[in-house]
Amino acid sequence: MSQPLKLTVKFLVNSILMYVLHTYLPTYITIFGGMAAFVIIGALLTLMNLVLRPILRIATFPARFIFGLPFVILLNAVFFWLTYQIILQMDPSLIVLAVTGGIWGWTLVSIIVGAVNWGMKKV
Repeated sequence: MSQPLKLTVKFLVNSILMYVLHTYLPTYITIFGGMAAFVIIGALLTLMNLVLRPILRIATFPARFIFGLPFVILLNAVFFWLTYQIILQMDPSLIVLAVTGGIWGWTLVSIIVGAVNWGMKKV
């Protein structure tokens, strides 16, 4: 599969994932802004995976090696939090993303987004 096609697939999967999380886990994640919001969040997650993920993998290798899965979940939470912070800077009439449920909400969303993105690495 070509690189542009892989990138397109990852973008579509991230956008659909945001829709699915919003639909089936409304207790933990709420997205306002219609389909445009899902597309924007999917694009942000895809771009961050493309640009920041390799840098974070290298910078955090020792911690990931020592602490394992809990650190990977924490890293995914930070990654999603960065996406959240970018969205907070956008016009609220265009898009609103809210993760509720405290630490458990962030943990659950981070695990799901991380697992799906890990699965997409195989594509």
